[in-house]
Amino acid sequence: MYKSLNISVMSDQNVSNIIGQFKIFRERNNKTDFDFPLGKDLELFLAKKIDHTLLKPEATQDEVIKLCEEADKFDFASVCVMPSYVTLCKNRIKNSNVKVCTVIGFPLGATTTEVKKYEAQQAIKNGAQELDMVINIGRLKDSDYNYVFDDIAAITQLTKSVNVICKVIIETALLTDEEKVKACLIASDAGADFVKTSTGFSKGGATVEDVSLMKFVVGDKLRVKASGGIRSREDAMKMIANGADRIGTSSGVKIILGEQSTSTY
Repeated sequence: MYKSLNISVMSDQNVSNIIGQFKIFRERNNKTDFDFPLGKDLELFLAKKIDHTLLKPEATQDEVIKLCEEADKFDFASVCVMPSYVTLCKNRIKNSNVKVCTVIGFPLGATTTEVKKYEAQQAIKNGAQELDMVINIGRLKDSDYNYVFDDIAAITQLTKSVNVICKVIIETALLTDEEKVKACLIASDAGADFVKTSTGFSKGGATVEDVSLMKFVVGDKLRVKASGGIRSREDAMKMIANGADRIGTSSGVKIILGEQSTSTY
């Protein structure tokens, strides 16, 4: 399906042109006037943008069950959990509109492609409907773009065959702007459905600037997920106004209620 990367788009000149165009775009488009709904409609709107997330390593079954109950109550887009909890979540929310999301190659992205593919197969078998996979960051920095492409394509070929969503985490806090552009171009070429900012386990999370850049690069072909450090309604709305279609956060309930969270993810 995805035979090879269009390597011409990865040239330094093309990437430089994209960044230059983006800077002009940002100067002319200050995203402060997004037309959000009001009142209860805003709560409903935001809820469908949220992946209600619990990825801390010490998460217990009771905490995951609570996550599912909250997601069902507020009608979030999904619950995002570690692979070992996919079956539990599937059984807890099977009668709701909430989807089950899990992570692949998480949080470092440095496992082999074969391991990521097996992990994805197991997750889908267990009931996952959305997969958030981490790219091989070191290979991207080594300019081994074909490896990064093949790594992503191995998962997207699987997900597209069974109507599962694939989000590609590029870990923006570890990348230069040029690398962010290249990661987005590769993910798009490899057939991803989303590009995602962060795992929430690195040295930084989502920023408005990164979300805007990622959306500028992928356009309407892919969607953008902002994650990491989004703890308030104001944070979420800024990300959405600048191009995010999904918000990954453990503070979903606080966001809907208009409260500030102290969560670290």
